[in-house]
Order: sequence, then structure tokens, then C-alpha cells
Amino acid sequence: MIRNLSIINYALIDKVELTLRDGLTILTGETGAGKSVMMGAISLLMGERVDSKVLANREGKAVIEGVFDSVASSLKEIFDANDLDWNDGQIIVRREIAANGRSRAFINDTPVTLPLLSEVAGGLVDIHSQHSNRLLSKPDYQLSIIDSIADNAELLADYKNDFSKFVGLRNKIKKLRDSMERNRENRELRAFQLEQLTKINPKKGELEEVEKEYDILSDADDLRSRIGQAAYLLSISDTSALNLIGDAGASIDGIDFSLFEGPAEPGQPTLMERLQNVYIELKDIGDSLSRISSGIESDPVRLAKADSRLKELYEAVKRFKMEDYNALVDLYNSLKKESNVGSDKIEELNALESEARKLGDTLKEKAEKISISRAAAAKKFEETLTSDARPLGLKNLRFSVNIIKGKLTPDGKDTIEFLCAFNKNQPLMPLSQTASGGEMARLTLCIKAITANKLKLPTVIFDEIDTGVSGDIADRMGSMMADIASGMQVFAITHLPQVAVKGKSHLLVFKQDEGERTVSHVKTLGYDERVKEIARMLSGKEINDAALTNARALLEG
Repeated sequence: MIRNLSIINYALIDKVELTLRDGLTILTGETGAGKSVMMGAISLLMGERVDSKVLANREGKAVIEGVFDSVASSLKEIFDANDLDWNDGQIIVRREIAANGRSRAFINDTPVTLPLLSEVAGGLVDIHSQHSNRLLSKPDYQLSIIDSIADNAELLADYKNDFSKFVGLRNKIKKLRDSMERNRENRELRAFQLEQLTKINPKKGELEEVEKEYDILSDADDLRSRIGQAAYLLSISDTSALNLIGDAGASIDGIDFSLFEGPAEPGQPTLMERLQNVYIELKDIGDSLSRISSGIESDPVRLAKADSRLKELYEAVKRFKMEDYNALVDLYNSLKKESNVGSDKIEELNALESEARKLGDTLKEKAEKISISRAAAAKKFEETLTSDARPLGLKNLRFSVNIIKGKLTPDGKDTIEFLCAFNKNQPLMPLSQTASGGEMARLTLCIKAITANKLKLPTVIFDEIDTGVSGDIADRMGSMMADIASGMQVFAITHLPQVAVKGKSHLLVFKQDEGERTVSHVKTLGYDERVKEIARMLSGKEINDAALTNARALLEG
């Protein structure tokens, strides 16, 4: 419920700080005093959009803040999903509106989006105005009423979960069918491409290997000659590098070079050892060159074969319009894979369709169970609503819930239609076609009374829901609001004294001139002040002793 409400620099309000109670709180005030401003401020906490015109002082920002406690634990899931702090069920909601019209929203001091604020606020406050009466004519709202009376929350949650899976399956089936159809349309082209590529049979890395082989075979004689000459100069000829190094080693063998350079550093080879190492390395190089040279052979047949293969691969890359050879190999592998998955896709499609049929049967069973519970709840609702509404001046009311069964939807298979007749010998007609504003308001109040505890909303606000009634009916409507408030916090904005006296607490909205401005204020009334306000509502601005006596009688009664 709303425990504290703060409004700063909003419309006609400079600053209002209110501590609110549970039970029924009445808001009254003359027309234009600022009651709608109060409702506008609360609506902002519910996620309504705003513009800069609401600022009372263009130099500062508007701030509306509400502190809510006794919050339903079901909201904790939303908080956890959005990384919001859960402070033992206490929620602080704040809206700030800058002079340029931009607004920011906060929940427990964490910035949030308006959609998230609206989602959270939907579990905090239910604002019902004359405009909201039109909701009662909407099939979806009517269905939600019946479901709340039937306690269908768990059944519906289970059904919606399966329905979501069913929709997912149907989407997978459609996607797979579309894919198979596209494959079928392209099958001839793809089959032709696969046939051509199968003849070529390109493999990863093959082009590089064939290019290497072609380069060797096309220059075999020259390569063999040049490499053989290098081997000859290094290790075979009489004047080879190896022979010369051997002669050099023999010339210096036995000389103590430490006499010239000093002792060698530990681990450092001597000049003779270094010369020997060079000899060994050159000998290994010469052996490698000899081996390579002897392995090179001219082979015109292999050269022609390599040349032919290169042309074939180059032509394939060009013909299939591939970026390079690797892309050609990828295309080939992809086509081979596609040719092998046709039967797999048929099996997958059959499995998905079988699963969808089973889940569809399960959904039908669950939808029927929900439908049966709705039928029972509708019967009970018809009787209770008729009984509760007739004392509110609807003595000839006949009311029926028409349940129309159709195809499966996220809410089951039922469409709900409320049918009414307010006069004798009048046929039952859809609510939207037969109810006046006053009749709709009284029906709405009765429905709120029936569903209040079912919906488990901590706070309900009735904004002049009693418009168009008076006398005994107004008294009964006030009593009904008080009954609803026995289990939750209820606010009622009213112009009727019969309703106002039912409140556990009473707020007066009034405005007064302050310098060059007119400012709205909100005041919590004590008993004597309530007597005067009720007397004003009875008699107008001129309050006489008879009005005061009548007001006391109403309050005490």
C-alpha cells in the first residue's frame, strides 16, 4: 500500500507530504481544487508519460515519490530479473521531470525504464476512473475477471507455458518446411553443381601441392644442374670448400693460440674447434644438396599431368565464381553435406510434427479444464453480481456471462462476453451496447468488490466512480467501498457526502492565492474539520447549523 506520498513542483502544487493509512481514505475538494492534479501525480508513479507543462516552477524540476509497503512477494521475480534491490517488500518509486520535459524514473534509487516501472506499478496500485469504466466492455478484461474468480492463475500459467512451447514447435516446423521447399526448388542446380565438382574432386591444400610440383618439374634440368654445381663446389671437387678448410686445419694444427689471445673463456670453443665446426656444417650442407640434386628428375608425363590439373582447378574457381580455391572446396563439401541430409530433414520434420500433435492434444485437455472452471465461476459471478448490484438502483438487472468456445489462443479457447438487461422485457445485450455511464460505474464497483481479494492488489483508487448517483444508492456504494477497504487500502475521490462519511481518514484538496500564484494544498482532516467539509458538500459554500448537524449525524451514523 502507499505509505508516504511526496509531490514537489507539480502543476498547482509547490510541495505536499502525506502519510497515508490503510482502509478507506476519502479525497474531497471543490471542482478545480486540484484533485485531478493529485491523480496525475500518482499516475506518473504508475509509468504514465509526461511533458514539461506540469512544472509549477520552470526554474526547478518536479519530483513525485511514493513509498509502498506490504508489497506482494510475486513482484520479487521482476526485481530479481532486473537487478533491483528488494528491501523486505518496501518499494520507493520516484519520477523526476526536468524543465525540458525529459523525465527519469527510479525504483529503490535504481534508474528504470517506463515499461519496467509500469510492470512493477501494475502490482502496486489499481486506478479506476470514469474513463476506466470502458475497460469493462472489453472481452480481455471480462475474461480476466472470470479467471480471477475461478482462481485460474496456476492452470493458466501451466497452459501458457505449454502454448508457448507449441508456438515454438510450429515455428520450427514452418522454418524447416520452408527450408526444404527452397532446397527442392534449387535441387536440380545444386545436383548439377555437385556432379561437376565430384568429377573435379577438389581437396583442401591440393592446389598448393600441385603448384609446387609443377614449379619443380617445369625447371627440373636447371634446378638439378644448379644444385649439383653447389654440391660440387662445397664437397666434391679437388678445390672444394671442404678440402680447403681441411688444408687450413692441417696448417694450424698444433699451434697454441692462447699465446696470442690468452686462455679461452670457459665454454668458448678454440679457433681449431670453430674451424672443425664449420667443416662439419658445410659437409652436411653439401650432402643435402647432393641428395636433392640426385632426386630431381625430368618427367614430361608428370609435368603434363600437373599442368592439366592446375588448369582444371583454376577453371573451376572461375566457372563457379568462387573468390579463391578454398571457397571452391567449401562449396563442394557443403553440397556433399546437403545431399546427405535430405532424409534427415524429413525425419526431423516428422518428429517435430509428432511432438506438436501430442502437445496440441495436451493443450486441448488443459484448455477444456480451464473452460470448465470458467463456466463454474461465471455462474457464481452472475448470481453474486446481480445480488450485489440490485440494491444500487439496478433492481431489474439481469446479467449473463456468455462463453464462446473457439480455437486455442494464449488464454485458452474461450471468448467472454458480458450480457446485460437493465429494464424489464429488455433482451440481454452486450454490456457496451446497453449500459449507461452510471450503470457501468455501479457494475464496476460491484465487480471490484467481488474480485478485490482475488486480485490481491494492495491499493485501489476510485476516481469519482460514484458520479451520477445520490441518496440511498450513494450510501450503499460508500458502504461497498468501505467493505472493500477492510482488506486493502482504498482511496475514493468523491463529491458525495454519503460516500465521504464512510472513510477511515479524509484528505481535503484545496487551493488558495499566494502572491501572484494560485497553489493547491492537501490537508488531513480531523473530526471537526470533517464535519465542516461534509456540511459544505451538503449545502454548498454557505454552511449553516442544519448542515453541520446533518454532517455530524452522517459521520456518527
